[in-house]
Amino acid sequence: MTIPQSFIQELLARTDVVDIVGRYVPLKKAGANFMGLCPFHGEKSPSFSVSPSKQFFHCFGCGKNGNAIGFLMEHAGMGFREAVEDLAQQYGLQVPDDDVSPHDKARAAEQRQKQLSLSEVLEKAGDAYRKQLKVSPRAVNYLKGRGLSGEVAKRFGLGYAPEGWRSLASVFAEYDSPLLAECGLVIVSDEDGRRYDRFRDRIMFPIRNVKGECIGFGGRVLGDEKPKYLNSPETPVFSKGRELYGLYEARTALREQGYALVTEGYMDVVALAQLGFPNAVATLGTACTADHVHKLFRFTDSVVFSFDGDAAGRRAARKALDGAIPYATDTRSVKFLFLPAEHDPDSFIREYGPDAFSRHVGDALPLSRFLIEAAREQCDLGTAEGRAHMAANARPLWSALPEGVLKRQLLGELAELTQLPTADLAALWQGNPDTGAPPRQGQRHAASDDAPHWHGDGGQGAWPDAGGAGSGHPSAGPGKRFEKGSFKGGKDGFKGSRDGWKGGKWNAKPEENDDGPRTPPVTRPDHAARLLLSHMSALESLSHDDHDMLCQLPAPHGALFVWLESQFHEHGAVPWAVLRESLRGQAFEALAVKLMTGSHAQTEGEIKELRAELRGVLNRMLVEQLKLQEKQAIEAVRHDPAALERYRALFKRRTELELNLQRVAIQ
Repeated sequence: MTIPQSFIQELLARTDVVDIVGRYVPLKKAGANFMGLCPFHGEKSPSFSVSPSKQFFHCFGCGKNGNAIGFLMEHAGMGFREAVEDLAQQYGLQVPDDDVSPHDKARAAEQRQKQLSLSEVLEKAGDAYRKQLKVSPRAVNYLKGRGLSGEVAKRFGLGYAPEGWRSLASVFAEYDSPLLAECGLVIVSDEDGRRYDRFRDRIMFPIRNVKGECIGFGGRVLGDEKPKYLNSPETPVFSKGRELYGLYEARTALREQGYALVTEGYMDVVALAQLGFPNAVATLGTACTADHVHKLFRFTDSVVFSFDGDAAGRRAARKALDGAIPYATDTRSVKFLFLPAEHDPDSFIREYGPDAFSRHVGDALPLSRFLIEAAREQCDLGTAEGRAHMAANARPLWSALPEGVLKRQLLGELAELTQLPTADLAALWQGNPDTGAPPRQGQRHAASDDAPHWHGDGGQGAWPDAGGAGSGHPSAGPGKRFEKGSFKGGKDGFKGSRDGWKGGKWNAKPEENDDGPRTPPVTRPDHAARLLLSHMSALESLSHDDHDMLCQLPAPHGALFVWLESQFHEHGAVPWAVLRESLRGQAFEALAVKLMTGSHAQTEGEIKELRAELRGVLNRMLVEQLKLQEKQAIEAVRHDPAALERYRALFKRRTELELNLQRVAIQ
């Protein structure tokens, strides 16, 4: 459902970006703006600016910028609609739901109110558990024995649920309230309706969503009782298949450390934070799901799963592999770390030190290796049957990968292991068994649609001659078709025909009213602008370098890209028709309209092909930019010794880009 642009504008008009950002980032007044440490990258000196007059934030270090909605999307990992609804709720606005019936509206409002009520109940219980921890020497000594400091316990909001069946009765005057049972704090007996606390004599771990709201608890016994861990049940505010413990606390560390470390328990997360790894999160007593992985990739492009090296750890890793594969794009990294069976991350670091653990993380098994290991498990590759079995195991895993270089590389490796040509394996797996290789883009097995129809005994497209019905050449045998280059002319040939049979392909005569061929853009910035104006969603695939390069172009292109990015942050991907209306009065309106007018402006096609086209344009622009920077570095060598190192780094990066462009051109 689309949110009206008028509502977005009204919402942003009421929103104070300083107030929204200030809830997550400590800000100090600095002239007309506010400054703070950037939450999107690690820094020691503030470069993060928030402008009250522009209602915009901008980091001069990493380049992140946007309005209040964009900040919630980037920092809290919300989707566009979720961020809008969160802001609207804070300012007492109702997001328009014109397509929803009054009954559904009322039900949705009731559900939102219930979620608020449940969160308030859980927060109150969390406060009570934290107070109990302070007066329970036994619980405090347990945490100290696990090596946890009071600072870390406070950061994660740890508490203690005391012994006793109805301890929460002293916290909630209405212990019989259905909300206590609905949020999982109280259990109601099916037999006699007796009510009692779910969590008793346990260290309590509050589970928070990405907004920092308490949505549930995990409790751990202080001894060896069973069950060791106990979670809140599924509730209207908590679903363990979608939530990750510690994600709210780890948000900043994920960007600073560059990766997320996924562990198997709350204690692992808290202990790792104590030992210098604040980027750890944990699943909540369930296998890692695709929802978990998707949520993590909102905050980082690199995920390392940590598992015990025993059989149970391998089974858990296999389930995590299934969840991660659909999101394993060429720009993301997924690895699997298997510790010795006798260790968890906490015990390993305490015995061998954080540096040894960091080395193990760096040497973790890449997704591509683990995928192949999983596929070949219990398969004898020395036999044809074993190789076929491995191929059957690998096919669903490989098919679930996103299109890209990684998927193509794995196809080649799997083909080598099965002792099949890559083209044959691709044909089998891509549903094209009639040929040894899948058709290339644009290639056709049948005659071109614009070719004339030959009428004869052989039927449409056949050559009526003594060679037999359906033959493609006078001398061809039965069943053979015409092949490119096989016809050399002759009295029945079509060489020189005005409609143009040439090189085995029919070149149809253009219609009189044809607008003419699609002309290439005048410049690469034009080309990039046209693609992004046509398919705005491609902005999410751009790197920081891409954004910086485009936004720093001379006017009017640079200003157009800055505006386009702000529109994307504010409204998400919208069609050109909507952008056209928003462009009115902008200094770069004429440029955008010119680029998007005429038949040459129609950039229709598969989105992955258009993104590949955009990637090629941007890479060529980056090459030109790097050449200019190389020249500047050489000129600076005389008075700046470090310039030579800069030149070498620039040269290396440029050559890598050029080699990549050459490989793509060959393909």
